[in-house]
Amino acid sequence: MAALPGTGPVPPREGSGSLKEAQRPGKQPRSLCRRLGPSRGATIAIAVTLLTLLMPPNNLGAAFQPEFAEPIVNLTVPVGRDATFTCVVSHLGGYRVGWVKADTKAIQAIHDHVITHNPRVSVSHNDQSTWNLHVRSVQEEDRGLYMCQINTDPMKSQMGHLDVVVPPDIINEETSGDVMVPEGGTVKLTCHARGYPVPHVLWRREDNADIVIREPSGVKTKVSTYQGEVLRLAKITRSEMGAYLCIASNGIPPSVSKRIMVNVHFHPVIQVPNQLVGAPLATDVTLECYVEASPKSINYWVRETGEMVISSDKYDVQGVSRSMFEVRMVLVVRDFQRQDVGSYRCIAKNSLGEVESNIRLYEIPGPTRRPSPGRLYPPPPREDDDDEDYVEQYGSAEQEVEEELSNTVAERAPSRGGGGGGSVGGQGRQSAHQTPQHHTPATPSRGGGGSSGSRHSLSTDGQIPSPPHSSAAPGAGAPGLLLLLLFSRLWLCRAL
Repeated sequence: MAALPGTGPVPPREGSGSLKEAQRPGKQPRSLCRRLGPSRGATIAIAVTLLTLLMPPNNLGAAFQPEFAEPIVNLTVPVGRDATFTCVVSHLGGYRVGWVKADTKAIQAIHDHVITHNPRVSVSHNDQSTWNLHVRSVQEEDRGLYMCQINTDPMKSQMGHLDVVVPPDIINEETSGDVMVPEGGTVKLTCHARGYPVPHVLWRREDNADIVIREPSGVKTKVSTYQGEVLRLAKITRSEMGAYLCIASNGIPPSVSKRIMVNVHFHPVIQVPNQLVGAPLATDVTLECYVEASPKSINYWVRETGEMVISSDKYDVQGVSRSMFEVRMVLVVRDFQRQDVGSYRCIAKNSLGEVESNIRLYEIPGPTRRPSPGRLYPPPPREDDDDEDYVEQYGSAEQEVEEELSNTVAERAPSRGGGGGGSVGGQGRQSAHQTPQHHTPATPSRGGGGSSGSRHSLSTDGQIPSPPHSSAAPGAGAPGLLLLLLFSRLWLCRAL
């Protein structure tokens, strides 16, 4: 290992393996004696003085031998930052401290003097005990062992390690760019990075979907991330299209990434949820087609007449993107009429092909109400309509029931008898609008073998009295049931 000299006006050259060879203290006094002339006394005095300064004071005793007070701390510094080694020495005395880069044996500094030609290296000290070696803006070539030496005999030294770390960086020249591949093909993505420590590379999809790894044996595996510089996608499908991220990291921030776009090309495909669409007239109808294509396709609608459908007051044409290769085609037909019935074609074209699908639009009956004979149902009353005006204009359910009841009662004029036949007078034609009165059935005229007839009327409380027992024909009870139904309807209308 390199050893330090006591001192000297001419420092040894950088990279010298031993400083003692450059020192040679025995030769320097002889040259001085020749210059001093014949005076031996002066020569000896000067020689003793120089030897005292130049030679290490090994004869001062072990009690004054210098020692290292603490070890040198290893340093880990990112590239471009500053590094400082500290060497603490006690009882240094007249000895000297030097710094040597151990792996190259290049002397960096001796005591206060910088030996190396590296302008980024400097030294400093404090109270003859703390000696510092400074390296500014460290580079990767500065990485290695640095030795602090004391020029004792034997030499004393200790070392510290400088580790220069470098954040990862992706090498664009050796990394894949955006690629295009036909569906069913194979694509190989490569990502190389540099840094110290050596970075590791991880792949993932930008949308966080799984990466599909297909082995040559046919085994298919889905993973969220993939480790390695090369990612191979075999028998690729359209669902694997998208952005892939190559991420390089080595524990030194920041990590770096590169975005690689994988485009999978295939001819257009159309899916139609409903090929038959029915709607009532005067409504808005929506037709839908779902298109998958890469490269992106040109999408449009055409009627069966060959006329292209474009957005207008009648039609609303939209295209909603659902993914990189999926588009939802929407056609809204406003105020559907009979002339809008027919076939509508959705068409998609790209550089790889063309496809179309038909949707048949037809009319279906809308919701209807069956009106009473001879009149139509009025529109429902509005909140701001006056009840009396509405009833006066359109009538009411109660009036309708009363009218039907009046007609039914007026038509009932029963007369039953035998051979002579009996009849009931004009009392049988009482209108449903008249106030009913309690009465006893009129006695019909009797004839030979004739049967009695009977007549029913309404009670004062609006209820239908129970019909009397009669030997009339089976069909004679039907009008009573009709009256019961009509009055039930009247009661419900009033209740509501």
